[in-house]
Amino acid sequence: MDQDLQTKAKKYSKQKYILTILEIVYSAGLIVLFLSLGISRGIADFLRNVIKNNFVVICVYVFFVTFTYSILSFPINLYRSFILEHKFNLSAQSFKNWFGDFLKSLIISCLLFLILTEAFYFILHRFPYFWWLVVAVFWILFSVVLTKLTPVLIIPLFFKYKTVADVALKERIRKLAAKMGIKILDVYQIDFSKKTHKANAGFVGIGRTRRVILADTLKDKYNDDEIEVILAHEFAHYRQKHLIKLILINSFFIFVLLYLIFKSSNFVLNAFKLGSLSDIANLPIILFYTIIFNVILAPFVNAISRKFEREADSLSIKFTGAREAFVSVMQKLAQQNLADTSPNKWIKWFFFDHPPIQERIKMAEG
Repeated sequence: MDQDLQTKAKKYSKQKYILTILEIVYSAGLIVLFLSLGISRGIADFLRNVIKNNFVVICVYVFFVTFTYSILSFPINLYRSFILEHKFNLSAQSFKNWFGDFLKSLIISCLLFLILTEAFYFILHRFPYFWWLVVAVFWILFSVVLTKLTPVLIIPLFFKYKTVADVALKERIRKLAAKMGIKILDVYQIDFSKKTHKANAGFVGIGRTRRVILADTLKDKYNDDEIEVILAHEFAHYRQKHLIKLILINSFFIFVLLYLIFKSSNFVLNAFKLGSLSDIANLPIILFYTIIFNVILAPFVNAISRKFEREADSLSIKFTGAREAFVSVMQKLAQQNLADTSPNKWIKWFFFDHPPIQERIKMAEG
C-alpha cells in the first residue's frame, strides 16, 4: 500500500474502533437508564395487567425492547454501516437497499433473541437451582444448529447463490479439498458486489450444509493461484477443527457467564432493589452482564482466534506452496478492504481476531 492509501486505511480503521467503543458504552448506558428510571419495570407491569399469559408477556416485552433499542441506536448503525462505508468508497448499496438489509437483520436478531429469552425463563422456572447449567446446554446446542442452518436459511436472505461457472477453477478447488482431506458438496459464488467493494470468501456450514462461498468481488479480481491459497486457508480451519475448538471454548465461557449470573445476580438485584431474576423486567441485567463479560473476554478470544488464523495461513502455504500468491492476496485484500496493516499493540490486542496483514506477509516471506 502506498502512503496515501495507508493513511486512508488508518483513518477508516480509527473511526471503526471509536464507533465500536461508543456502541459498547452507549448500549451499557441505555441498559442502566432503562433499569434505574423504572422503564423496564413499568413496561413489564403494564403487560402483565393487560396480558395474562406469561409466554406472551415475554414475547411482547422482547419485541418492544428490541425495536426500541434499534430505534435509539439507529444513528450509530446508520453511520457505521452506511455513511462511513460510502465515505471511504467501500459500499455499493443505495440507502433503500441498505435499510432493507437493516430491517431483515433486525427481524432475525429479534426472533433469535426471543427464542433464547423464552427458553431462559422457561428453564429458570423449571430448574431454579441449576438453571444456569440447563440454559448453557440449550444455548450451546442452539448455536450449533444455527451454524448448520445459516448457509441455507440466513445467507440467502441477503445474497444470491450461484454455482461457479469456471469448470477449471472448480476442479482445481475440488483437487485442493481432496488433497487436504476435505469433502465439499459444491463451490458457490455470491453477489457481494451489490453491497460492497470489499472481498471475502468462506467455508461455511456443518454436514450437508457445508459449502465453499466466493464473493464475486474476489472471483473477478483475483487469479486462480490467489483464489486457491485463500480457499486453502479456509480448508485449513476445517482440517484443524478450529470451528469445533471455538465452539468448545465459547461453550466454556457461556457456562462461566451463566454461573457468574447465578451466583451474583441476587446481590446485584437486591442492591438496586430490582426483585427476582425470574421477573422479565430484570432481563436487562442479563444483557448488562453479557456486554461486560464480552468486553473482558474480547482480548483472550481474539488471541485464540489469531492463533488459529496463523495456523491456517501456515497450512495454506504448506499445501499450495504458493508463497508469492499468498503475499499478493494479502496485499490486494489490504487495499480492497482498507485494512489497518500495522496497528499498535493495544489496538491489535482488543480488536483484531486475525493477525494484522503485515504480520501475515512477514510469516509468508520468512
